[in-house]
Amino acid sequence: MAAAHVRIRPAEARDAIGMARVHARSWPATYRGLVPDDVIAGVVAQEAIRAERFRALIANPDSGRRGWVATDHGTVIGLAFSGPSRDADASPGTAEIDAIYLDPDALRQGIGRQLMATVTADLRDRGFATATLWVLDANASARSFYAALGWRPDGATKSEPRPGGVLEEVRYARPLTGT
Repeated sequence: MAAAHVRIRPAEARDAIGMARVHARSWPATYRGLVPDDVIAGVVAQEAIRAERFRALIANPDSGRRGWVATDHGTVIGLAFSGPSRDADASPGTAEIDAIYLDPDALRQGIGRQLMATVTADLRDRGFATATLWVLDANASARSFYAALGWRPDGATKSEPRPGGVLEEVRYARPLTGT
């Protein structure tokens, strides 16, 4: 896939199946060895359910959440969702990127950087001053990716119980103003 053919645009309801496919394909590639295999299998098995959730999110503009897709010749190869922070300790003007996934075949081509740039620019244009995201503590690759884009841990952590184990997450933040 050539990065020259990649387009980043707002997600539409017709993208939901492709988004769910990317989500299901990305989990084994991204989280194998970091997350219990049962959790990964559950995510993969729920691809159709995830498509409906994505469709519902996209169809509800009043939620403040926005979906984005990266496409290559019209095929969804990446996705992101963002909106107002859902964290109880978030100050006004804080946004959250609550999902970003790429198809494993689209990794390390600059597409993730393009997607993040588009999402953060949109959040800045919407008046947010700061953005946060949560990442698995053990996911060194993702943490390195975010750090290269100017994201830094802000000291917040959380534990998410899942079947087969507890996922430990770290919150990253970055200013959106002045960038």
